[in-house]
Parts: sequence; structure tokens; C-alpha cells
Amino acid sequence: MAYEFIIVTPEYDKHIALIQLNRPKELNALNLQLMLEVKQALMELDANESVRAIILTGNDRAFAAGADIKQMAGKNAIDMLKIDQFSTWDQIRKTKKPMIAAVSGFALGGGCELVMHCDMVVASETAQFGQPEIKIGVMPGAGGTQRLPRAVGKVKAMEMVLTGEFINAEEALRIGMINKIAPVELYLSEALKMAQKIASMSPIAVQMAKESVLKAFEMPLQEALSFERKNFYMLFATEDQKEGMAAFVEKRVADFKGR
Repeated sequence: MAYEFIIVTPEYDKHIALIQLNRPKELNALNLQLMLEVKQALMELDANESVRAIILTGNDRAFAAGADIKQMAGKNAIDMLKIDQFSTWDQIRKTKKPMIAAVSGFALGGGCELVMHCDMVVASETAQFGQPEIKIGVMPGAGGTQRLPRAVGKVKAMEMVLTGEFINAEEALRIGMINKIAPVELYLSEALKMAQKIASMSPIAVQMAKESVLKAFEMPLQEALSFERKNFYMLFATEDQKEGMAAFVEKRVADFKGR
């Protein structure tokens, strides 16, 4: 489909797709249409068997500077309930393929929450992360009060949510919110390198491993361990498992087919 506020490149690299948020004048503010487009693009890429990893990015100045406040300023509680904007985010959360956020500049409010929906994060030296909703009389609503404590711990999450202050890339790396920092001219290529490593693995194993890791945040330990074991056993029904172990024994590079 044609998109107005994002640019989708399904074949950005071998087995790797790129989604670029594209409202540069608004610092990629997340209006309803943009989020619907992101949801649709992710659903299409999830169904595309040639895609094994997805990079989500903005531009050098901003990943996304937050939600589009102009769309919400005049709404009341019933209006917001009827809009049901977070159902879009629920679908993004269900993406099976690994997502890597390539972040430069502002990742604030909804932008920060979108980063946390991704599985890994590469940031430029200029990246800034924050949940400043408190400064306009509201609070995070797309998972910021839930995913942030899981990523950085209670006290740091409380500080970010209750003061609205930003943190830079170095602080985000120190507290475990991102994987890597790169110069502005290299952050996207570093995200691509990470995606290439993942795309070289068995796509079935990658998806099941991602699913299992996410269960660690949703299930008690014993239930999550049982889930992990079932996924582990299921992978022995795949051709990729046979190929991967044969390649290891034969000391060669595995050729995974996703079957």
C-alpha cells in the first residue's frame, strides 16, 4: 500500500526491511495516521517470508519527538476512549520478527515508547530519551510506565516519568536502555550490522527465541521456563535445526531456509 508518513523499504538489505518515520517538519510526531501506517507495514513485513529482521528509524534530528499533541489537546476522556489509539500499539507489540530501533536525536514520549517496543536499540551520540508527558498534565499511555521500569529499574523510571527530564545516549547505555552508541553518520549502518547478524540465523529459531525472551516479562518463572522448553523442543521439528547442527559438526557455515 501507499504510505503518507512512513517510507518502507522491504529489501533494504538481504532479508532486512527498513521503516523510516517521515514527518520531518513535525520531528516525526506520532499522529494517528502515522501509527496506523507503522502497524500496517509491520503486519505486511511479518507476513513476508523473505524478511528476517526489521529496522525502525527516523532521521538524524529526531526518531520521534512524541505524540501529535495537536490531535489530542481538545479531546475529552470519552473522545480518547472512542479513538482507542492504543489498539494500534497492541498490534505493533505482536510483531514476531525482531525489530531494531535506530535512534538519533529526540525519542520522547510516544517516541521513547515506540523505541521500547523494539527488541534492540542502536543510538547515535545525539540521541535523547524521555517521557515528558507529566509536563503537559498527563502521563505515558503507550507502555511507558510499564516497559521503562522493566528496562531501567523502578527508581530511574520514576525519575524520568515524574520529572519529565531527558537522558542522553551515554546514560541510556549505562542503565541498559540501549545496546550501542555510534556516531551520527554511522548509527543506521551499525543497526544494519546487528540486523545482518540476526538475519543470518534460522528465522524460525529467532522468532521463537524472541517470543521466549518476552515471556520473561509476562509470566512467573516456572511458567516461563515451561514455555521456553516447549519452544526448544519444537525447533527439533525444523529443517533449520538439522542444517544448523550438521553444519556445526561439519565445520561449515549453516544455510538456513526458514523451514
